[in-house]
Amino acid sequence: MGVVTSPDHFAAPDTAILAQDLRLTLGSGASAVEILKGIDLAVPRGQTLALLGPSGSGKSSLMAVLCGLERASSGTLHVAGQDFAGLDEDALARARRGRIGVVLQAFHLLPTMTALENVSTPLELAGMPDARARAEAELAAVGLGHRLSHYPAQLSGGEQQRVAIARALAPRPALVFADEPTGNLDAGTGAAIVDLLFTRRVEAEATLLIITHDANLARQCERVVTLADGRIASDTHA
Repeated sequence: MGVVTSPDHFAAPDTAILAQDLRLTLGSGASAVEILKGIDLAVPRGQTLALLGPSGSGKSSLMAVLCGLERASSGTLHVAGQDFAGLDEDALARARRGRIGVVLQAFHLLPTMTALENVSTPLELAGMPDARARAEAELAAVGLGHRLSHYPAQLSGGEQQRVAIARALAPRPALVFADEPTGNLDAGTGAAIVDLLFTRRVEAEATLLIITHDANLARQCERVVTLADGRIASDTHA
């Protein structure tokens, strides 16, 4: 089961994520649907964690809440030492910038920007030096060094996925969240992307949380948490 810890543990410098009784309800009144039903989860800094579960179990919703893209209905949540439950949307965006990398199944690339601009612009907004050079290097690392000037509409789904991964990894964030990061990739490219994710995690001493249906990918992680019906059904360590 999930880990319940005392409020004093919130300040622990070795804890990347600490959630207590995290709940998410969408809609209201008779149409309200409870998606997350009391999640207790503590993730140490630097851990690799695979999040498993059937469709509709709440995996993507939990990731969205943990990385600040969705606000929990109730409960407490501290991420990278910050009280995410107490931040408004602007503050959450600032908290994520440069510190949290997110790869979603919907790529959210800006259609009017080239692949290079989609990766370099967030770096520039975060005030990082040599943003363009870093973006070029990250795109080359995902095999897109020859597609820098292409717009999303000119890229295949797999190529757009790789741009999204490059964008997430380029700032060397302390936390990386990836929702089915190899879902749109062929086996060879997917394996290379997984290697890159784990290599970057080591380089940045980052925490990596991956949603996956791939048993082989899950086995590469130090910890596997399985959700069922909005609750943690199992929590195992390698």
